[in-house]
Amino acid sequence: MELYRSIIEDLKAWKRNSERKPLILKGARQTGKTWILEYFGRTEFKYTVKFNFDKDHSIHEIFETTKEPSRIISQLSLLTDSPILPGETLLIFDEIQECNPALNALKYFYEDASEYAVVAAGSLLGVALSKGDSFPVGKVEFLNLYPLTFKEFLKTINEKLYSYIEELTEIAPLPQFVTDRLSELYQQYLVIGGMPAVINYFLENKGMEKVKKEQQTILNAYTLDFSKHAENKDIPRITHIWNSIPSQLAKENRKFLYKLVKPGARARDYEDALLWLESAGLIYRVFCTTKPFLPLKAYDDLSAFKVYLSDVGLLRELSGLPSEIIFLGNGAYTEFKGAIAENYVLQSLVPQYDILPRYWTSIGKAEVDFVIQSGSEIIPVEVKAQTRLGGKSLSVYDANYHPACKLRYSLNNLKQDGTLINIPLYLADWTKKIVNFLTLH
Repeated sequence: MELYRSIIEDLKAWKRNSERKPLILKGARQTGKTWILEYFGRTEFKYTVKFNFDKDHSIHEIFETTKEPSRIISQLSLLTDSPILPGETLLIFDEIQECNPALNALKYFYEDASEYAVVAAGSLLGVALSKGDSFPVGKVEFLNLYPLTFKEFLKTINEKLYSYIEELTEIAPLPQFVTDRLSELYQQYLVIGGMPAVINYFLENKGMEKVKKEQQTILNAYTLDFSKHAENKDIPRITHIWNSIPSQLAKENRKFLYKLVKPGARARDYEDALLWLESAGLIYRVFCTTKPFLPLKAYDDLSAFKVYLSDVGLLRELSGLPSEIIFLGNGAYTEFKGAIAENYVLQSLVPQYDILPRYWTSIGKAEVDFVIQSGSEIIPVEVKAQTRLGGKSLSVYDANYHPACKLRYSLNNLKQDGTLINIPLYLADWTKKIVNFLTLH
């Protein structure tokens, strides 16, 4: 079964753009960047040519000796059986972060050879870019590839149910048979997450042991990246932070605490390690906002933040949470259930909104899980893992700031109560669409 990836539509739009720039596809390791680009080349171009800068270091020499696109194309053509033709060939530079001259050469493809369709990708491209090396600022376009969202997972395995949700035109309860099926699929998604290889094992009925093994393989690959690509001084710090994430999220107050990383740990010693994990696309750092005003970034409390993983399935596996607990429940799982739901909701919100969500707290009174900047609106968000809706956080926020819209995610049905919308967790990927219903009516 072929996985549905919505980014294909963005790639098609890039191809159609007469003023397109070379495209850089960013994303964490194992999110499927190479597969996406090869699929795009196969379906949209006559020829596809790929060069991997990690596997073949001889290619580096070409870019180290010239920046002239015509000479680069001429020399690359000697290394492939397929022609490299304007408009007919997709030219893929994979793991381009391994060759800074190649990254810099994208500028000259834009300025002197824009007729060629050039795309680049790299698992640790964000890390390379954060080092501040020579980079063609303004001469390239970016796309971010995330793990499969629940929406993509749903379209892959149940086209009819996906289409039903896509065709919703109002905020109204869904039929019971629809909510039952979506709840079941949502639980499956919490277990497997959105890494393509993991989902493929699941869809091929290879069993949970294979799913678990593949998740462990990915986690091990991430750990190897720490030791291979990070600065020596940061390797143990990155590892300590990474391993502390489950305990950070297990607290009722999920604010990141350095003492949980290592006794006596200080913020200034671990900042570079946090930035490495962020740049690699492995974590999201959600800052506390001192005031939920526009623009959100201007009111960050840089000393207070939460850390979530980029994939909820990997969080479950990194935490050592047995998959059956997700399906069957357990009294001892109550606390971490909220963390899993929050990670899932954040994972859903990130691709929908340009600004990473923040969170808000009224010291000693309330804490709102996320705050979204949506156009000119600031929207507070509360996440409940089940159907119980206790808590006063949104009420405290409402009394202080009177937002035009408030969101609560839970396993309750889709419903509007004044300015409060209850969005079922399995509809989190449709948040932007649902919020628009409120503004339209």
